[in-house]
Amino acid sequence: MLPFEHQFATLPEPLWAACQPMPVSHPTLIAFNEPLAETLGMKDKPDDATLTQWFSGNQLPPGAEPRALGYAGHQFGNFVPQLGDGRALLLGEVVDQKGVRRDVQLKGSGRTPFSRGGDGRSPLGPVLREYLVSEFMAAVGVPTTRALAAVATGERVVRQLPEPGAVFTRVASSHIRVGTFQFAAVRRDEQALKALADHVIARHYPEAASAEDPYLALLEAVVARQATLVARWMSFGFIHGVMNTDNCSIAGETIDYGPCAFMEQFDPQKVFSSIDQGRRYAFDNQPAIAQWNLARFAETLLPLMREEGDAVVAQATDIIRRFEPLFDAEQRRLHANKLGLTADSDQAEPLMKGLESRMHQGRMDMTATFDALTHYAETSSEQHKEALLALTTQPSELAVWLATWQAEQAASQNSERLAIMRGANPVIIPRNHRIQEVIDAAYEGDFAPFHTLLAVVTHPYDESEGARRLAAPATENEQVLRTFCGT
Repeated sequence: MLPFEHQFATLPEPLWAACQPMPVSHPTLIAFNEPLAETLGMKDKPDDATLTQWFSGNQLPPGAEPRALGYAGHQFGNFVPQLGDGRALLLGEVVDQKGVRRDVQLKGSGRTPFSRGGDGRSPLGPVLREYLVSEFMAAVGVPTTRALAAVATGERVVRQLPEPGAVFTRVASSHIRVGTFQFAAVRRDEQALKALADHVIARHYPEAASAEDPYLALLEAVVARQATLVARWMSFGFIHGVMNTDNCSIAGETIDYGPCAFMEQFDPQKVFSSIDQGRRYAFDNQPAIAQWNLARFAETLLPLMREEGDAVVAQATDIIRRFEPLFDAEQRRLHANKLGLTADSDQAEPLMKGLESRMHQGRMDMTATFDALTHYAETSSEQHKEALLALTTQPSELAVWLATWQAEQAASQNSERLAIMRGANPVIIPRNHRIQEVIDAAYEGDFAPFHTLLAVVTHPYDESEGARRLAAPATENEQVLRTFCGT
């Protein structure tokens, strides 16, 4: 059993709506994350039949009180005053073994009061994608929502074509977003806004409660977490795809893995999302977009802050401007780790810029490059150098960079730095073509490839032959250049 609590339900009702999941006809359990369930306090695992009923929405787990959460959002820069959980239901909260309150949510469980005419369902493909990518992110230490369960519904959902349906069970530090604050602010409901802010402070940022201005301190804390988050996911080549304000977590976690993807051939302006026609959320644009989202968050908090007028705007603006140096500092640390340099190296950034330029011009795969560089750092062998040079169409250019890097790396090299370098450079990422292979097989009823890929991406530093096979970049014919949202 999960020991559910319902703290969010004490907030004013405009922020949530009670709702029941819609039953499905023939559910079957695809996956259940037992280690995560144990950390949530599920001491005795129910049988698969019970798990299937719970996580399909056919039967509520004991103590669950489902609610759809309300939020607004800027979608591709355009403000929508009411979005909300159109296909998701918060079952409740669980205080885990570390004392952290975590949400448990069904996604794809049917219509809610926020569905706006949608069917409230999810195709199977996006469920498998989110399961794989979120668990990879957890494995490499990027703050993220987690996958607890995936259930096939036995029914079809219609997007461009009829597809198999599924329900995903997601665990998050909370599902409160910038858009949640916008939802209260656009209604000019200061009571709901204050209750929400106080709830977030108590739940996520208790140190802000004792500050001279708790709401200014809240803004500062959220800015810091978002700066760190985006720097970390970018260090693995992750492109979120839909960094709308309703997908910006106040808790500082990666949330809503829709048309997300990991960059393969390095390109700062890379976009995979089929709906991002203007490249708003391209790889290199992500820090500026995160900062823009946080400015929208700051706007919602202004009525709660102590100062008024120009003074409070100036205070909030100053905090928003801190995003860039915070992001830069975290990125410098991560770049030093990826290159096997000491944190105080003044060459980490110039070297990284030089390598990124050569990766772009030489059509180099980002993950394969850093994996090969790590092997070369560990051995200095000619064999590993040749393997690295084979990744580029411009080997002479890369060789010049390598000589400069190796001199700097030798000056700071020790066993600890090499271990940190390997930890910063996984062997495998959830590559688009591998995820698509999994989805294609699952649509034919075969979930074995999903479980095989899941086992590998949750151990991303595995050097085994099987892991290496799944780690290989896509060939020209295997490339998947567009990803799709499941709504």
